[in-house]
Amino acid sequence: MADYSNRPIIIKKVKKVAHAHHGGAWKIAYADFVTAMMAFFLLLWLISMTTPEQKQGLADYFAPPNISASNSGSGGVMGGTAMDSAGAQMSGSVSTEAKADAPKPQDSVESGAANASSQSQAQADIKASQSRAFHSAAASIRQAWQAMPDITEIADNLLVEETPEGLNIQIVDQEGRPMFPEGSKFPFELTRKAIAAIAPILQQLPNQISISGHTAAGGVFSNPRYGPWDLSSDRANVVRSILSEFGLADDRIEAVTGRSTSDPFFPNDPYMAANQRVKITVLYDAPPVPPDMAF
Repeated sequence: MADYSNRPIIIKKVKKVAHAHHGGAWKIAYADFVTAMMAFFLLLWLISMTTPEQKQGLADYFAPPNISASNSGSGGVMGGTAMDSAGAQMSGSVSTEAKADAPKPQDSVESGAANASSQSQAQADIKASQSRAFHSAAASIRQAWQAMPDITEIADNLLVEETPEGLNIQIVDQEGRPMFPEGSKFPFELTRKAIAAIAPILQQLPNQISISGHTAAGGVFSNPRYGPWDLSSDRANVVRSILSEFGLADDRIEAVTGRSTSDPFFPNDPYMAANQRVKITVLYDAPPVPPDMAF
C-alpha cells in the first residue's frame, strides 16, 4: 500500500486578470454623430423654407465685396472683373450695373403678377381668419341657446350657418309655431330671449352686421296703409333694438332692411311659413383694395 504521508502538498494559485476598461469614448463619438445629423437636417429644413430672394441675399452676403461683376474686355485672369464698380473698361464696354438698370419689358408684367398674387393671398388669409372666427361664434351661439332650457321648444326655429356672404343667424317661423304674433312687429318673449342671448357674442366680433326682415306671401293686413314691406322693416328694426339693448353697439350695424316677399327662404313655395323670418348676417370684411386702385 502506497504511503502518501511524506508527499509534498502543491497549492496552485490562479490569478484572475480583469480586462481593461473600455471607457466611454464611443458615446462621445455617437453624440457627435447625432448632433451633426440634426444640424444637417436643420440646414435642409432652413434651405427648403427660404425664398429665392433670401437665398440670393445669403449668397451676396458671403460673396467677396471687393470684386465687381463688370465686363472690362481686358481678358485677364479676373475674367473682365475689376476692383471697383467701373472696372478696367475699354471703349465701348458696358457694365452689368448699367445693363441691370435698363428697363426690361417683362418687369412690369412680372410686377403686376406679383402684386396680383400678393393681393389674392391677402384675401385668402383674411377669409380663412374670418371663417375660423365665425365657426367659433356659431358654436358659442348654439351653446348660449342650449343653456336656456325655456327656449328648447323653439330650437328648430333658430338657424345658424356660414354662407358666402357671412355668418347667417335666422329666426324662422315654423308651421304652427310663429316667432312673432300675427301682423305684429314685436316678437314673442321666447323669441326676444333668444335674440338677447346672441348680442354679447356678436359684439365680440369686429365685423359689420346686417339685419333684414322677410314675410311670406299671402299675408292679410287689416290696415291698407300697412303691408308686408312695412312689417318686414319694422321687425328687422325691432330685432336691431333688442340687440342694442343687450350689448351690441349701434356702430356695428351696417344696414336694417325690409325685404317683404322678395327673398323667400323657399322660392318654390313662397307661401310657406318659413319664408317669414328675420335674418341677422355677420358680414365678411371687404377684401383689401390694391394700391393702384386706391383713391
